Amino acid sequence: MKESARIVVEDCLGVKKSEEVLIIVDEKSRQIGSALFDAAKSLGAEAILVEMVEREAHGSEPPRLVAEAMKRADVVIAPTSKSLTHTKARVEATRSGVRIASMPTITEEMMSRTMSADYTKIKERSLKFRDLLSQGSEVRLTTPAGTDLTLSIAGREGMADTGILHEKGAFGNLPAGEACLAPVEGKTSGIAVVDASMAGVGVMKTPIRVVVKDGYVTEISGGAEAKALSGLLQDKGKEAKNIAELGIGTNDKTIPSGSPLEDEKVMGTVHVAIGDNISFGGKVKAPIHLDGIMKNPTLVIDGKTVIKDGKHLI
Repeated sequence: MKESARIVVEDCLGVKKSEEVLIIVDEKSRQIGSALFDAAKSLGAEAILVEMVEREAHGSEPPRLVAEAMKRADVVIAPTSKSLTHTKARVEATRSGVRIASMPTITEEMMSRTMSADYTKIKERSLKFRDLLSQGSEVRLTTPAGTDLTLSIAGREGMADTGILHEKGAFGNLPAGEACLAPVEGKTSGIAVVDASMAGVGVMKTPIRVVVKDGYVTEISGGAEAKALSGLLQDKGKEAKNIAELGIGTNDKTIPSGSPLEDEKVMGTVHVAIGDNISFGGKVKAPIHLDGIMKNPTLVIDGKTVIKDGKHLI
């Protein structure tokens, strides 16, 4: 843990002496927060460790006091149980120039294993897919489990989660390894079958089958996992069912673990999220953001196959 925390603070975030580093945890991540605090302090940084009550869902806003502190720090590290990535608080802090690493659902085992990856190679892969997404207009995603989705990405800017967060206003997940974008709202249609894991639900024993029409989820079926997802969306409004994200995993040290933080980075997977996308180029504000990870995908961008049965072809 000590070495992994050092890599996060020094290598990935480039923390410097006297910088103010805010580490946000909840009850489940106290030990990880403590390791990050010690690592930042050892570099001469002004380290601040704040524990908040666990949020209701991924994408739920932190307390106002925490949100205000985020905007005033030089660096924020958030190894929280529920993701702060797709929150107004995170977006405003990024706009204020804060360097931020979001680490939702991270465990000590996961942190020790995944932070040993070659982030130079991860950056190279992620940037290649980011550029393909930025240049593309239409995507077709299929999987052996039954996914067959068509998404419009025309005019949308791809993003790369590389793990190197040294620039002012840099933001990403740790562990990193993803290229993603927000598809055009109202333009996604077809079937998505989540057969790896689902944020807020866990590893799939029975895949979740999702029907999508005109950019929104219209039907969810399957077993207990499908019921759990339906429960998460209950009373959240129409926008919570928006097709919010298309993402591609690029980290070869990650494994399917049931944590979306790790699962969405696994090479050979693609994920589609529902809910909020305003924090990375979309137009929908929702109280949640839930990623559904799919195995062995085939991804075609403007007629060119870039992933075939989970194998990268670029």
